[in-house]
Amino acid sequence: MVEYQTSQLDSIFHALGDATRRKMLAHLASGERTVSQLAEPYAMSLAAASKHIKALEAAGLVKRDVRGRTHICRLNAGPLANAHQWLAYYEIFWTNRLDALEALLKAEDAANSKSGETK
Repeated sequence: MVEYQTSQLDSIFHALGDATRRKMLAHLASGERTVSQLAEPYAMSLAAASKHIKALEAAGLVKRDVRGRTHICRLNAGPLANAHQWLAYYEIFWTNRLDALEALLKAEDAANSKSGETK
């Protein structure tokens, strides 16, 4: 299994574990947004939105630039590649298990077909 920095993966999965943060990332995928723009669809205060953004920043998924009093956020998708690689190991695991189950079920169907023909 591929080893990754545990703290980075913990931060990424913590950030992705919240539906609001996932939706914020989806909005950022189409371009930069201010904190106000990210907070708007959720009827939350700027302080609450900022806490979500800080979790995304801690995971390295969001970069924030301050322009005067305006905070501009943009997606940094690079760390998602690490999470994807970690998950890919388990994708291979489950693919192998499901392939084995499929082979077993096909063999069982074939055996049932043969026993049905001889009756």
